[in-house]
Amino acid sequence: MTQIHKSVVQLLESLHAAGVEQVSAVGHDESPAQPVDPPPGVPPAICQIAAISADPSDDPSDHGDFPSLAVMQAEVAACTLCPELASARTQTVFGVGNPQARLCFLGEAPGADEDRQGEPFVGPAGQLLNKILGACRLSREDVYLLNVLKCRPPENRNPEAEEAQNCRHFLDQQLQLLNPEFICCLGAVAAQNLLGTTSAIGRLRGRLHDYRGIRVVCTYHPAYLLRNPAAKKHTWDDMKLLMREMGTPVD
Repeated sequence: MTQIHKSVVQLLESLHAAGVEQVSAVGHDESPAQPVDPPPGVPPAICQIAAISADPSDDPSDHGDFPSLAVMQAEVAACTLCPELASARTQTVFGVGNPQARLCFLGEAPGADEDRQGEPFVGPAGQLLNKILGACRLSREDVYLLNVLKCRPPENRNPEAEEAQNCRHFLDQQLQLLNPEFICCLGAVAAQNLLGTTSAIGRLRGRLHDYRGIRVVCTYHPAYLLRNPAAKKHTWDDMKLLMREMGTPVD
């Protein structure tokens, strides 16, 4: 399967998951769609499909911000700025959840399970995150999940600085569209990249930070908690801080 084909399939699957059952087709008696100038690195066919899915005649209240996210997802799916990652990935992992959520959870990068399924936090760490959400009286459908990188690094290594920089405009634009009130950074890589700091996660957790007016709480990554169960109590303290700030305290 070519990269363009994979990108088309990803976008159509995302549209279907969001409840879009069909997109307009141009027939013989209809005026052709207006040409679309693709962003750098995006195949014109991908950009055209995204433009169709974001038909301005649709009632925006039906889809919220999804059409704009769909355009960005198509661009992400076609991205080859990091040749090593683009050549090895099964698919990009854009994000999942409620696009109108008050709270986003930000991780570092997809792992093997995420690369295979195209969804963040679906492996063992994701199962622990689901339990943490449940303890906060939340579900995956109540929040939005995304990563600093949209492609899996080989052997699940940490993202390199250049890779994070290449993906940074996607992250910033995605968060701008989502416009959450709160972000919870899971692990040092996510926190350091979002906040532009080199401080250790132990120094960043336990207090509020700011990202473009959005309140940020940092805590340990669920994968770290699986290796170090004693740190779960600290993460729970961070979750209680987050829930208090959101006005939904938990015990």
